[in-house]
Amino acid sequence: MKLKRVKLNKKGVTYEGFILPQSNDKTIVLKLENGYNIGLSKEGTSIEELGEIEVLPKTKETTQERGEIAILSMGGTICSRVEYKTGAVFPSTTPGELMHNLPELEKICSFHTKSLFAMLSEDMAPKHWSIAANAIKEEIDQGVDGVVILHGTDTMHYSSAALSYMLQDTPVPVVLVGAQRSPDRPSTDARLNILNAAYTAKGPIAQVGVCMHADTNDDYAYFHLGTRVRKMHTSSRDAFQSIGVNPLAKVDFRNELFEPRCNYDDRGGKLKFNNEVSENVALVYTYPGMNPKILDSLADYDGIVIAGTGLGHVATDPFKAKNVKRVLPEIQALCASGIPVVMSSQCIFGRVNLNVYTAGRMLQEAGVIGSDADWTPEAAYAKLCWVLGHEKNQKKVETEMMIPIAGDITPRSVV
Repeated sequence: MKLKRVKLNKKGVTYEGFILPQSNDKTIVLKLENGYNIGLSKEGTSIEELGEIEVLPKTKETTQERGEIAILSMGGTICSRVEYKTGAVFPSTTPGELMHNLPELEKICSFHTKSLFAMLSEDMAPKHWSIAANAIKEEIDQGVDGVVILHGTDTMHYSSAALSYMLQDTPVPVVLVGAQRSPDRPSTDARLNILNAAYTAKGPIAQVGVCMHADTNDDYAYFHLGTRVRKMHTSSRDAFQSIGVNPLAKVDFRNELFEPRCNYDDRGGKLKFNNEVSENVALVYTYPGMNPKILDSLADYDGIVIAGTGLGHVATDPFKAKNVKRVLPEIQALCASGIPVVMSSQCIFGRVNLNVYTAGRMLQEAGVIGSDADWTPEAAYAKLCWVLGHEKNQKKVETEMMIPIAGDITPRSVV
C-alpha cells in the first residue's frame, strides 16, 4: 500500500503530511509530522501532491499457531482507533492487527489472539463476564502459560472482580489491560501496557489482576489484584490504583523487572470454575434527600448493593428529626421479602462497620449484609451477581458474601 504525501491549505492554514486510509469522499485524514492526526473537510481545501511512499501491506488474517500466552480482546480504547469526522473512538482494531504493530512482544513470549467482543466497556453486562470466563477456562484447559485480556478501562475493575470470583485458584496469571489513549495517538499508553501485561502473564503470580501504568510517565506498571483495583481518574495514564492493599507487583519488561509487592498465589493451582451469574442485581448510591420510592422500585431485583455514606449508612432517622426522608422501611421490606441487601461504602478507603452508630445497628437488624467488609462497591456488586448466579437462599447468600474470596475482604487494611 502507498501513502500520498501532500500539502493542504484550508482557510489560509497549511498542513503537510500523509493521507491516511481512513479518508473518504468528504474528509481527509492527515498524519502530521509531529505524529498527530487531523481530519479536514475536503470542501474548501486545496491539495498539492508532494509524492508517495510504500508502507507495509495490511496483514492478512491467518491461522495462528497456539502460543504460550493467549491474548483475548473484549474491545475498548486499547483495540480502538479514532474516526476523525466526529472525533469518536470506535472498537475497530482486531487483536491480531494490534499485536502485529508490537514487534517487541515476540521477544517476551509466543502468543495467539482471539476476539471475544468489539465493544466499549460501558456496554458490558454480567453476561459478558460469563462468556469471557469460559473463554479463559478453555485457554487454561489447553495449556497456556498465561492469559492477557484487552479491555476498555471504564469498567475494567468490574470485570477483574467478576473474573476473580469465576476463576478462583487460577493456575496461571490472568491479566486485564487497557489504554487511556487509543493506539494511534502519540501519547498512547497502549504499547507499554500491553507489553508489561504480557510480561506479567509469564510471571509467577497466578491471580486475576489489572496491569496498567503506575505513573503518568512511561516508567513502569503496577499489577493490581482484581478485586482491589479501581479506576481513579477519567483520563490520566496512572488512573488505576489498588484500594486498601499494595499492588501485587511492579513491572517493567524493558529491564526484566518483576518485583512482587505483597503475598501472592503461585502458579499451579487447581482451577475452581463457576461462571454462573445473575444479571438482575442493582447498585445504588445513597445521597442526601434520596426518595424512598427509588428503593421501592427495586423490589423485582434478585439482589441490591447500596453504596452508603461513611461506615455504611443511609437515611434511617433514628432520632426522629424533621424533614428527613427515611429509607429504612423500604430496606426492611426488601430484606423481609427475601432480597439480599448488601452494604458498601462510597468512601474510597476503609471498611463498612454497622456496629458504631445507631443507624448502622438498625440496618443490621433489618438484615443488611456487609458489616466489617472493606470491599469496593464494584467488587461487592460483581460478587453479588456471581453468588446469586448459583445460590438463591437468602441466608446462604449472606454467608457466602462474607467469605473472603480473592482478597476482596481483608483482615486488616494496609493503606
